[in-house]
Amino acid sequence: MAAISAAMVKELRDRTGLGMMDCKRALTENDGDIDKAIEELRKSSGMKAAKKAGRTAAEGIAMCKVSEDGKFGVMVEVNSETDFVARDEGFRAFVRLVTDTAFANKQTDVAALMAGDLEVAREALVQKIGENVSVRRVATATAEDGVVSAYVHGNDRIAVLVALKGGNEELGKDVAMHVAAVNPLVVNPTDVSEDTQTKEREIYTAQAQESGKPAEIIEKMIDGRMRKYLAEVSLTEQAFVKDPDVKVGGLVKKAGAEIVSFTRFEVGEGIEKEVIDFAAEVAAQAGL
Repeated sequence: MAAISAAMVKELRDRTGLGMMDCKRALTENDGDIDKAIEELRKSSGMKAAKKAGRTAAEGIAMCKVSEDGKFGVMVEVNSETDFVARDEGFRAFVRLVTDTAFANKQTDVAALMAGDLEVAREALVQKIGENVSVRRVATATAEDGVVSAYVHGNDRIAVLVALKGGNEELGKDVAMHVAAVNPLVVNPTDVSEDTQTKEREIYTAQAQESGKPAEIIEKMIDGRMRKYLAEVSLTEQAFVKDPDVKVGGLVKKAGAEIVSFTRFEVGEGIEKEVIDFAAEVAAQAGL
């Protein structure tokens, strides 16, 4: 049995907004696994979702480049330690160099991409600015019988590549902008993995059973919630941000096109930064 620390309880409380005893119990029952504890709390409390742990550490920018014929595109994320450096022209010039190199080589493997001149350039930049700089990820998109479109939000922290079968650049950019704003999980409801669906159904089942309604009603409640969930996370089923009366799938179909794929980068997502409580640290060192 894993020891349940106060820090673990605090993190779970911060992520769920639930009481200390509920969080401690959930952690104890799940051997200290925070993600499993969150699933159990969702089942028992009806909580919809949990916040991400901590705060993102990475600053930086995301950048895209699409070929003139609209058949190929590349997107990169490059991280710095501070937002100040992310706005530096020397840093941005390096990101353009990375993007151009990935575009020219159609390369998504970061290690292979950085081998040679790019790594030399990165090291020189680090020496100049005094901060660590890292190329985190690269994505590409190809559309032989359609178009690739890109959208980068004004803050350069969210970027999207979309590949369409048919359609045109303007349609693709509208879809990419929607993806940037709404952040869907998949293109179509059928693309949601069985594992994800199973976990969501378990949660909805636990929630519905708390209602005390007859089994046949509970089953209908679960099915209804699953349909709603699949629609909410699927790009084609979402209301288009520029015209909520139209679904994205309908918008694309009306133009005689089809969404093949999308990739969305948000700078720093999934990278956690250690937040140091200096007062507590000093107190601990002083034995207070």
